Amino acid sequence: MRELEQEFTRELVVIGVHSPKFPEERAPANLRAAVQRLALHHPVVNDAEFRIWQEYAVRAWPTLIFVDPTGRVMSKHEGEFPLDPIRLYLRDAIARFEAAGHINREPLPLTPIPEPQGVLRFPGKVLADQAGDRLFIADSGHNQIVVAGFDGRIRMVVGSGERGLLDGGPTIARFNNPQGMALDDPGRTLYVADTDSNAIRTIDLADGRVATVAGTGAQGYVRSGGGQATATPLSSPWDVAVRDGALWIAMAGLHEIWRLDPGQGWIAVAAGTGAEALHDGTLSDANFAQPSGITALDGLLYVACSEASAVRLIDPMADRVRRLVGRGLFEFGDVDGKGDQVRLQHPLGVCAVREASGPAVYIADTYNSKIKRLNPETRTVETCFGSDDGHADGPAAQAQFWEPGGLSYTDHLIYVADTNNHAIRVCDLDANTVATLEIKP
Repeated sequence: MRELEQEFTRELVVIGVHSPKFPEERAPANLRAAVQRLALHHPVVNDAEFRIWQEYAVRAWPTLIFVDPTGRVMSKHEGEFPLDPIRLYLRDAIARFEAAGHINREPLPLTPIPEPQGVLRFPGKVLADQAGDRLFIADSGHNQIVVAGFDGRIRMVVGSGERGLLDGGPTIARFNNPQGMALDDPGRTLYVADTDSNAIRTIDLADGRVATVAGTGAQGYVRSGGGQATATPLSSPWDVAVRDGALWIAMAGLHEIWRLDPGQGWIAVAAGTGAEALHDGTLSDANFAQPSGITALDGLLYVACSEASAVRLIDPMADRVRRLVGRGLFEFGDVDGKGDQVRLQHPLGVCAVREASGPAVYIADTYNSKIKRLNPETRTVETCFGSDDGHADGPAAQAQFWEPGGLSYTDHLIYVADTNNHAIRVCDLDANTVATLEIKP
């Protein structure tokens, strides 16, 4: 849609209609933050009561309704769309209506929402490296990767800040809404899920040089049987995790988990059929729903299926995918408990750790603005930090986050990318407190 707006800037008027699935999405403040985060430059209507949805007989997210200059509905398209057919359709329509004298190229009098100011802008993910005393921050809104110490002092910024897909040195390279990150075993290379570039990038941490190791920059629409990584289109890779030398990718746009072999330069679907659902089974038979977080521990992988408000377990050796919590695409809420009692709301991040009592998975329960702990053996979930939308430090039960998107664990601390607060928060498991880390140039 962004490309169409740029190509037909004087002929095409885009009006976004936000018909929210999740309760958290109905709040005007959350919608305004989303408009800023997505860098939208067109009007967006908050259709919180689904009135416009019903008037236009909409049935799916997304749906495009084409309205001609006289106010008549021309056509409707449901679901994702390939760019070229829509481009040709618009060119033909513009030519026809221009011949009839109906095209008005006067710009609309729009007043954009003011841009947020600060060192970070909508950070999506964070990665803590205890061995290297480093904190990697996906400064998603600035299209950059920030490398800092645990004291918050910035050591390196990678990316020019311009939106795009361009390799090169740290001041030249471009990203487009980077999200999840993972380190290779020696800790010399950082993998980055460059989400809106539909690519996997690497950063050489010695000099900050960026390279593309998977993806073409074009969005993929079909399930791939495998191929050369740099010749295979991807779709919204949202998070990455290293397991046994391979990079596992939460491919949100295709509702699948992919696997990249860096040594061979080969990428393929590892789990999922491509259908958006919440069904267990073998890796090839299971379904996922917008996987947006992935983490590895003891040979197992844990996945946040954000659109199904679920957390899944992948056991590659046993060839099994299993649901730990979550019931379906429209089963969500804010309920701690065990197994099928649990309700989350659009979690975007997971982090698996080994504690004295056994494995634990910490969850960025994004739309509930809380950090929760899952015991994968008992399927029990409890809230650890957070109370409501906001920005407040202090005791765990009183602290506030605003749509946290990612988290990472080291020692007794959980670092949180508190996305809408443009901040990195630190949850102390021993002191049971939350603090904001000051990011300093």
